[in-house]
Amino acid sequence: MQMKTEPDMDSYLRQFEANYEKLNYSNNLSSRVLDHSHKVLENMFSSSDHFSDVLEIGAGSGKHLDSIRHGYDRYVMSDGNPKMLDQAKQRHNDNNRISFEVADARELHFEDKSFDRVIATHVLEHLINPHDILREWARVIKPGGTLSLVLPCDPGFAWRLGRNLGVRQRAQSAGMEYDYWMAREHVNSIYNLVTFINYYFEDVKTTWWPMRLPLADINLIYAANIRV
Repeated sequence: MQMKTEPDMDSYLRQFEANYEKLNYSNNLSSRVLDHSHKVLENMFSSSDHFSDVLEIGAGSGKHLDSIRHGYDRYVMSDGNPKMLDQAKQRHNDNNRISFEVADARELHFEDKSFDRVIATHVLEHLINPHDILREWARVIKPGGTLSLVLPCDPGFAWRLGRNLGVRQRAQSAGMEYDYWMAREHVNSIYNLVTFINYYFEDVKTTWWPMRLPLADINLIYAANIRV
């Protein structure tokens, strides 16, 4: 029996770029969960907090900045996909404190200890060798700075169930091989990622949402603000 041909990565990326907002932030339950995940990460901060230099890794269309509550002087949005950064520029073209840079999340071109806060929402689950990635991200954080992460509770039961309540159908309607690409994209389980985070860092403030108990199977989102 002959195997199926390999799906075309370039075609997938074009579909992903064109449908990003529709797939992830439409008016439905799964999109509201994803939108809320950004707010969960920011709940521990307020307008009285200030981070002078902030780096967001894998910024995509720039959605997370809408949830930022603290002050900042410089906010660098980075992403490996220039077309996604174009969407971020359109969203935030009136904010002169923001800069946009194409950057490889696995090997950042920024200098050591150059940011007070590094943010990566829904990024680490996509990257192989996440234990090395965490070290790379910590490298660019000033002593006492903060590493902020949002992760899906995949392959927990609640996340797998919720995935079928909107985004999967929308992706398939757009002609995307959703299950295949998620198997390719989500290469790290929440269980392994949390193990790495707890091993490397001592000062970790976490929020599990919506059930609060630190169990991946009953939650959808894990958020952590880590003092480095």
